[in-house]
Amino acid sequence: MRTLLLDIESFSSIDLSKSGAYRYSESEDFEVLLFGYSADGQPVQVIDLASGETLPDEIRSALSDPSVIKWAFNALFERVCLSRFLGLPAGQYLDPSSWRCSMVWAATLGLPLSLEGVGAVLGLEKQKLKTGKDLIRYFCMPNKLRDGSVIRHTPKSDPERWELFKAYNLRDVETEMAIQEKLARFPVPDAIWAEYHLDQEINDRGIQLDMTLVQNALAMDKQSRDELTSTMQKLTLLDNPNSVAQMKAWLADNGLETDSLGKKQVEELLTDAPEPLADVLILRQQLAKSSVRKYQAMENCVCTDGRARGMFQFYGANRTGRFSGRLIQLQNLVRNSMPDLDQARALVRTGDYTTLRLLYDSVPNVLSELIRTAFVPYEGGKFIVADFSAIEARVIAWLAGEQWRLDVFQNGGDIYCASAS
Repeated sequence: MRTLLLDIESFSSIDLSKSGAYRYSESEDFEVLLFGYSADGQPVQVIDLASGETLPDEIRSALSDPSVIKWAFNALFERVCLSRFLGLPAGQYLDPSSWRCSMVWAATLGLPLSLEGVGAVLGLEKQKLKTGKDLIRYFCMPNKLRDGSVIRHTPKSDPERWELFKAYNLRDVETEMAIQEKLARFPVPDAIWAEYHLDQEINDRGIQLDMTLVQNALAMDKQSRDELTSTMQKLTLLDNPNSVAQMKAWLADNGLETDSLGKKQVEELLTDAPEPLADVLILRQQLAKSSVRKYQAMENCVCTDGRARGMFQFYGANRTGRFSGRLIQLQNLVRNSMPDLDQARALVRTGDYTTLRLLYDSVPNVLSELIRTAFVPYEGGKFIVADFSAIEARVIAWLAGEQWRLDVFQNGGDIYCASAS
């Protein structure tokens, strides 16, 4: 066997969209239900694992055989889930060097990052079945009933629907085969695959989180939000001051009309807002602080060994080839500017909300600035934060042949002042 194209269907009570494949596959109830594959371009086979069928020894061996190239659409998901299926210890995953991703292949050509989207753009004869979403909701995740109870559907719950699910799995593999056939004239350069494998190693390694800090930050954020909401209710007499509609109506009744309560609009309103409207707007700013939600993302995706994994999507910006962020979104972390950052961190880590509230004007602002400190290096190591300086302006000037701009950079000038003049 030289190549193995595969697609799996799985169950987990962990929400994949919020937690990512790594945390998803660590759930105690995680299970691979269906395993669809084509070996060396042969007709597609579907192994019904949920009904007791087993993988052929040849296929099981191929998953860890470095000489067999494994293909999947969004291969990270299959590789991580099959690592658990094969019984690899937590934190260890199948070597990505023998894996290829059809989604990355499509992205290098500016195609969508979904199997359905690629199939539609390429006009494939065998498209992804549209019934899949309902079948996945039915078999692949817990189902909540009207009385609030939660059940799990198995093949025996609805045999007819299960047969449709198997057909859906088979069609996905056929669709991936058709995509490869269509894209065969536009192979991915080896250098891109080398970058992809490095990306997979980075995602597999993950980053350590200080979960004591994270959990205390979440508790303090809730306490702070409750206090801010209570204060706003007293000032406005509104039932729900977090409601945009109610707040806009209250501001209008008090002589301050606005079409939006977005961050920029609130900042503009604060320039000349009278009391007590200014106080209310400041409180709303603090309540709307979205950066502290990263702590919730950390809690959602942290693995059993305290590391967050799957933070990057290779070729996520499929028009430029740039990595994009996933889950915690490491690419837009709030910068630190507090001079007493260590003191504030110590207060949060020990859960001393009272002292934190006394020393600082805004608990949400403090929690926001502490986000970067939730990531911790290994003992004796350190993190280095780096960024390219005006990288877009430099590269575009070079591409366009604007020598005067390049001269400004080379001589250490201010490109913004030079451009403006």
